[in-house]
Amino acid sequence: MKLSQLTSYLESLAPLAYQEDYDNSGLIVGNPDKEVQQALLSLDCTEAIVDEAIDKGCQVVISHHPIVFRGLKRLNGKTYVERVVEKAIKNDIAIYAIHTNLDNVMDGVNAKICEALELTNCRILAPKTGLLKKLVTYVPADKAEQVRNALFHAGAGNIGNYSECSFNAEGQGTFKGGEDTNPYVGEPGKRHYEDEVRIETVYPASIESKLLMALFLAHPYEEVAYDLYELTNQHNQVGSGMIGELEEEITEEEFLFVLKQNMQARVIRHTALRGKNVKRVAVCGGAGGFLLKNAISAGADMFVTADYKYHEFFDAEGRIVIADIGHFESEQFTAQLLYDIIKKKFPNFAVRLTEINTNPIKYFI
Repeated sequence: MKLSQLTSYLESLAPLAYQEDYDNSGLIVGNPDKEVQQALLSLDCTEAIVDEAIDKGCQVVISHHPIVFRGLKRLNGKTYVERVVEKAIKNDIAIYAIHTNLDNVMDGVNAKICEALELTNCRILAPKTGLLKKLVTYVPADKAEQVRNALFHAGAGNIGNYSECSFNAEGQGTFKGGEDTNPYVGEPGKRHYEDEVRIETVYPASIESKLLMALFLAHPYEEVAYDLYELTNQHNQVGSGMIGELEEEITEEEFLFVLKQNMQARVIRHTALRGKNVKRVAVCGGAGGFLLKNAISAGADMFVTADYKYHEFFDAEGRIVIADIGHFESEQFTAQLLYDIIKKKFPNFAVRLTEINTNPIKYFI
């Protein structure tokens, strides 16, 4: 299939609009019209990963971390980033990254951590705002169901675990078509009164063009009347980190043992234990220190993340236990997550997991 078919599907699950401002997710190297038969999945994209893709006959590397975060001014092989990009281009290997947009969705990276720790009742720890909008349109009563169905099919009307959500109010609309019009009802040059339904529904801003196309195709009027509103509501299915609960309370020492074992962590750096049982656990793959206040406000007993600096540990102030398991360790199941996602949609497409451990941090024990 074409590379664009694969990437479009991934972006339907983790839209690029959900990535953080500093990020560089998406197709970094390669032509979207390129035919691909095999993909190599990894956490990072290094020279060794590109070599592995070449050896295994893979046409694309899909990694969690983007190899290019900032713009490249030169390609002369002086840095590992330049060498990776240069080698990929020379060998016609596409590079695609799915980073914080995969972190920020409900079934993404943090969900895999929750799964590994057997947490239940999981939800987004810090839902994002500014991602939702509302569409209002006016439809003749006999076509209201047709338009509603088209909007729902395009992805509108989802609120939490509920779908096909809309508000509908009956009223009377008026319009007068010009001489060159061909109105669905009424006559050109005469004011027409029509019983209409006002349909309101919410939608993710990332699907706006798709939604409007569905509206225009389903709506019978030549000129479709509609309004778009920006919302400040939280999007509870999109955001940073997750929080869940253990089936039963356990001691802090017991939880750290389970954490070390299930997350295959060589070492756990943590703040002072509080002598309290652990029931509610907040998690964030990668550097999640910015979510500490959210974890405390949510009543978490333990906050599992990575990349904590020395002075940042003091911020716990005895209100929570911070457990830093390492960046690689917190995100190591991402390649498997991508494997499962792709194979479910494209069962006949060849997907390979890297055999290389890209963790740049080594431990002397």
